[in-house]
Amino acid sequence: MEKTDIRSMTLQELSEDVALMGLEPFRAAQIYKWLHIRGASSFDEMTDISKDLRRQLSSRFAIFGCEVEKKQVSEYNNTVKYLFRLHDGEFIESVVMKYKYGYTICVSTQVGCKMGCGFCASTIGGFVRSLASSEILSQVYAAQKDMNVRISHIVLMGMGEPLDNFNNVTRFLDIISNPDGLNIGMRNISLSTCGIVPKIYELAKKDYQLTLSISLHAPNDELRSKIMPVNRRYPVSELLKACREYIRATNRRISFEYTLLGRVNDSDGCAKELAGLLKGMLCHVNLIPANEFGESPFRRSTDDQIKRFCGILSKNGINVTVRRSLGFDIDASCGQLRLRQQPRGGSKVPKGGLNV
Repeated sequence: MEKTDIRSMTLQELSEDVALMGLEPFRAAQIYKWLHIRGASSFDEMTDISKDLRRQLSSRFAIFGCEVEKKQVSEYNNTVKYLFRLHDGEFIESVVMKYKYGYTICVSTQVGCKMGCGFCASTIGGFVRSLASSEILSQVYAAQKDMNVRISHIVLMGMGEPLDNFNNVTRFLDIISNPDGLNIGMRNISLSTCGIVPKIYELAKKDYQLTLSISLHAPNDELRSKIMPVNRRYPVSELLKACREYIRATNRRISFEYTLLGRVNDSDGCAKELAGLLKGMLCHVNLIPANEFGESPFRRSTDDQIKRFCGILSKNGINVTVRRSLGFDIDASCGQLRLRQQPRGGSKVPKGGLNV
């Protein structure tokens, strides 16, 4: 019998399974605590549970996590990048950053990416599969355990497109924010999407109080379609319509990410067009100086042009900041995460973790 992915189960689902096994109701909360607060990677770690019960659980369930294959620490700001190996031999990357308010982790939601954005390294190795919610959760737990810190903020901005893995990502959000688990509040979570319009409407219905970040990167269809293939399916007008509905439904400000590519999308004209596009919207623009990598034809805008672009937006009433590049020396900055190793096994998704 194929084992069920226990870490992807909600507390309610685990309680129902525990009841079917004839166990006392408190066992579900006990197991859930081991999985989501203590970050147990095996049933043998659950030392306050009898060996007989641990054997029963092991025969019925599997704990899918991730192991540290490689760890790099930036010389400049202690940003840490992990290469994690998954249960089937696939690899993903995650980044932990330290701020004044605590530790933030940037997690991956897929092995590779199918979106094809020209300025992002994640898409170079192609798409392998989506991650189960347990595998997204395990990035947080493994990093906490390795660094011996508490992670308080999460950004879903690593490898993959979160809304292309909608069911597993929303399950991850429900579990990570559960008061009986790690209890990271939705307001401390950011989700970045390149603009899969139907899923933005679905996300709005969830009424999560997270920060939705839209990877915009161009103010018009002609330019955006050249660097972001997704725009050919969901053009700027449709994307902004969905964004306005999201704001109306959740009363949450949207963050627009805009990577500044030298002599591509960083002109004064682009800045003025972007300001007109977003005028009157409850939003914030996060300008990202392009983080270069070998295969990319794009280069970083000059410091003077970044300043000019920012100034034009600000003068036109747009709330704008320029993002710092953390971990550039270890290829851990925005757009630099990628497949670093070939898979050693198959690409089977854990039972209970399918992207449906």
